[in-house]
Amino acid sequence: MTTIIERIAALGPEEPFFSFEFFPPKTDSGVQNLIARLRRMAQLNPLFVNITWGAGGSTVSKSLDLAALCTSELGLTTCLHLTCTNMEKKIIDETLSLAKQKGIRNILALRGDPPRGEEYWTPPESQEFMYAVDLVRYIRQEYGNYFCIGVAAYPEGYADGSNPEAQDPKIDLPYLIEKTVAGADFIMTQLFFDTDKFIAFEKMLREHESGIFRSIPIIPGLLPINTYQSFIRTAKLSHAHLPDRVLEKLDAVPSTDDEQVKQVGVDILVEMIDRIYNETCHRVRGFHFYTLNLERSVALILDKSNVVKTPLRLKLVSQNKEQKIEKPVSIESVLADGVKDVKITEKVAVAVPASEASMTAEASWDDFPNGRWGDPRSPAYGEIDGYGVTLHVPAKRALELWGSPETTADISELFIQYLRGTLQVLPWSEEEGLSPETKLIEGDLVRLNKLGLWTVASQPAVNGLRSDDNIFGWGPRNGYVFQKALIEFFVPENTWFTLKEKLQGGDSVSYYAGNSRGDFFSNMNASDVNAVTWGVFPNREVVQPTIIEEQSFKAWSEEAFAIWKEWQRLYPRTSKTSHLINMIHESYYLVSIIHHDYVNTNALWNFLQI
Repeated sequence: MTTIIERIAALGPEEPFFSFEFFPPKTDSGVQNLIARLRRMAQLNPLFVNITWGAGGSTVSKSLDLAALCTSELGLTTCLHLTCTNMEKKIIDETLSLAKQKGIRNILALRGDPPRGEEYWTPPESQEFMYAVDLVRYIRQEYGNYFCIGVAAYPEGYADGSNPEAQDPKIDLPYLIEKTVAGADFIMTQLFFDTDKFIAFEKMLREHESGIFRSIPIIPGLLPINTYQSFIRTAKLSHAHLPDRVLEKLDAVPSTDDEQVKQVGVDILVEMIDRIYNETCHRVRGFHFYTLNLERSVALILDKSNVVKTPLRLKLVSQNKEQKIEKPVSIESVLADGVKDVKITEKVAVAVPASEASMTAEASWDDFPNGRWGDPRSPAYGEIDGYGVTLHVPAKRALELWGSPETTADISELFIQYLRGTLQVLPWSEEEGLSPETKLIEGDLVRLNKLGLWTVASQPAVNGLRSDDNIFGWGPRNGYVFQKALIEFFVPENTWFTLKEKLQGGDSVSYYAGNSRGDFFSNMNASDVNAVTWGVFPNREVVQPTIIEEQSFKAWSEEAFAIWKEWQRLYPRTSKTSHLINMIHESYYLVSIIHHDYVNTNALWNFLQI
């Protein structure tokens, strides 16, 4: 296989290109559906694809398998992410060796986030890989020029969250120089939405007196806007500045209408690409899409942009008759409207129609991209940022927020403060505040938390509100939305078994429960699925963007308990707080309850009168 640099060199001097990034989904069904999606997206002819790497090597086997499939079966030039902080040298050596065996010739060398905890404030002297530059040097030392190596850059400056105002790309410049000198072949940036800042950053690098950046490819990282909520969330997590003109365009359409938001997002990205290409005098000609494992927005951008407009135009061919091409179809219709596979045969694109059920599911995945509560069969189900389990706030701020609880009553008080709005964030939440719908059931949630049921997710029942409702609305206009009441909480083991008896006798409730030891209980079959939100809109089938079932609950339960361990690492191991959190991690259950009587808005809360 060729390297990324070799592929770029084979292009014309100003010929643009694009690349995609994917992450391994958490569930097996998500992985299988991502593979089907990859087969389709490969036909758009990206110059290369990136496969992300979970924090601490948590997705090492999935990442390698996915990268190998892209390389061997799809014939794609593939770049494997590799982080080094807090990573055993053995894992790095094994990964590089396996990558070479599988024909992977490109590595994006990243530092990754350092672990939290008092014992880690000063990195141990024995640690060989403290920074990305250490990994770059090591790869060059061990493998020479076999691997093409990319490194990360931050057009707005690196931010760890403790002081966003301190972001300044000039501060990071010496580190980027060091990585480039150590052997980097290309630079890929963090996502951004401020085109002016990227253009200034690129100019600063090109004009640097060392001349080291004069010809190295600088590839901007772009995030398609799929929903308003995910756009704001991701920008906040990455500390990306949001220019007024971008916000004004998005504010011109209802934030709950995902289709309109997606269309405006496409226009924003197209404008960014065109400006960057033209205002850098074509020096920047590659554009990397953080796809979030979604395809429709990317396809629309490629189809609309004059810069990266893909030359591929697929043609639909009948599979039942021996006849020639019937009609041309657009890229968007091939990717989003129900073609599950595309085969190129002697310059003729043969599109194989998907089944009706598959078409409906795949359209829903891209129309309403899921977060944690979503469809576990979706290619987009899983950890999207590659950081793995995290508290979402820096260690110093976490200690300021949560202090040092020493009793379960102290923990209960933190949850209650969060519900009442006097505490900004909990380890299982982000600094976005409670949603308006949660405030409507605040009293019920506070009552449960006082009883020691620590709630981490909930929603009230809704029976047919308009899709433009200020609190519950989502989706296209002139529709109606519904949702079942649900609640999820941590609970002591003895309380769980008392509650279990009550749940077993409930005709209108479904539940899942599990602990960190792997014990699992449910009154559902493994194949059963609970739709907890759905919408009815003009000219389309009923949409069920959020479902809960065994596979998704187990995936989230594992993460939820891991967050307790992340919290524990903030404290000395011998402290009362560390012992308390460890006890909770080892003995508590996570319980998810769905009440199916969505017509009665008080049904769940009446059921939980314990």
